[in-house]
Amino acid sequence: MPQKIKPTGRQKSIFFIHVIVFAIATVVMVMIHKEQGREHWAYPWHAWIIAAWALSLLGHGCATFFSVEDKGHQEYKRQEVNG
Repeated sequence: MPQKIKPTGRQKSIFFIHVIVFAIATVVMVMIHKEQGREHWAYPWHAWIIAAWALSLLGHGCATFFSVEDKGHQEYKRQEVNG
């Protein structure tokens, strides 16, 4: 059974920086949209950006916290080099 890889402190900090930037950008986009929609209807353009970014953030979190070792990776690299 493959072993779970523990994330390093650097990997965790990069992920949490990603979360913070996402949160700030989301608030800014929603505020801009509210300002645009104050006088007339405005297309919710920010929803697409937020959804795509949230999906990438989910993938980043899974890659950071749920990675497992690949026992055959070293063998693959050896075969790749030796042709």
